Amino acid sequence: MKFRNLGTSGLLVSEVGLGCNNFEMRLDLEASRKVIHKALDLGITLFDTADIYGNKGGSETQMGKILGARRKDIVLATKFAMPMDDSGKKVGASRAYIMKAVEDSLTRLQTDWIDLYQQHQPDPRTPIDETLRALDDLITQGKVRYIGNSNFSAWQLADADWTAKQLGTHRFVSAQDELSMVFRKAEIEQLNACGRFGLGFLPFFPLASGLLTGKHKAGSAAEGSRLANTERLANRYMTAGNMATIERLRGWCDARGWSMTELAFAWLLAKPQVSSVIAGATKPEQLEQNVQAGARVLSGDELAEVNTLLDPVPFAA
Repeated sequence: MKFRNLGTSGLLVSEVGLGCNNFEMRLDLEASRKVIHKALDLGITLFDTADIYGNKGGSETQMGKILGARRKDIVLATKFAMPMDDSGKKVGASRAYIMKAVEDSLTRLQTDWIDLYQQHQPDPRTPIDETLRALDDLITQGKVRYIGNSNFSAWQLADADWTAKQLGTHRFVSAQDELSMVFRKAEIEQLNACGRFGLGFLPFFPLASGLLTGKHKAGSAAEGSRLANTERLANRYMTAGNMATIERLRGWCDARGWSMTELAFAWLLAKPQVSSVIAGATKPEQLEQNVQAGARVLSGDELAEVNTLLDPVPFAA
C-alpha cells in the first residue's frame, strides 16, 4: 500500500480508502467485521463513514464495536450535516448542532477523537464562519484533528478557504465528491479549486456503482448486482453514452491485460489532487481487488490514450 498526504496537510492516508456506507445497511455486524479486518490486513488506513450511514448511526456503531485496539492504526473519517431525524432539528452545520453531533459520533465510534471531521453538505442556513469557528474549537479541544467537506461547489471551497484565513481558524484540508471515468463533473471546477487551495480530493463512487467493473453489458446489468437491483442507479449510470464508453475502455484493457477496476483506480490516482480513492465493499475479496487496482500506474502516454476514449461531455446526466 502506498500513501499520500491529504492535500497540503500532514495527514497521511492510504491511496485506497474504505467507504463504510454498507455497514448496518447491507452488512450485519459479523460481515462488517470481516471487511474491516481484511482492510486492516491489506494496509488500508483511511476509513470513511458518516453519522447518517447505516440507517442513521449504524455504520459508526458497528465500527466502534469492531475496531477496538486497532482504532489507533487508522485514519477515522466521519461526517455531519445530513438529516439525522425527521423533525428537521438534527441537521446542518450550526455551532449548536456540531457540538452535539460530534459527541454523538464519538460515542457511537467508541473513540476520543476523529481524525477527519467532514461537513457532509453545505448548510445554506448557517454562515460558514460560524461553522469554521465551531470546528476550530473541536480541534483545539483535541476531539477532531483535521476538518474537510463534501459536496461543496468550487465557489464554496474558495469561500471557506478565504473565510478561514480571515478568521485565523483551521482550514478545510479535504474535499469529497463523486468522480469517475463516467461521471466527471468535478473535473470542471472542484479539482482546480482543490489544487489552488491545497485540499486533498477524495473521490467517491469510483466504480460508478459497479458500472466500471466491466461485468455489465449494454442493456443488461449483471445478475445480482447493485445496478440490477436498484432502478435509480441503473437509470443514472447505464445510459447509452456510458455503455459506449465502457466498451471502448474494455477494448483498451483487453489489449493490455488490465482489468476495468484497475483502470478506474489508476485513472483517478493519476490526478495530483487525489489523495485517496474511497470505495465501498461488501466482501473481503472486493477489497483485495481494490488494493490490487490501486497499485496500477498509468504512464503519461497511457493516460492520454484513455482520456481520448472518454465521453467528451465531462459529466453524466
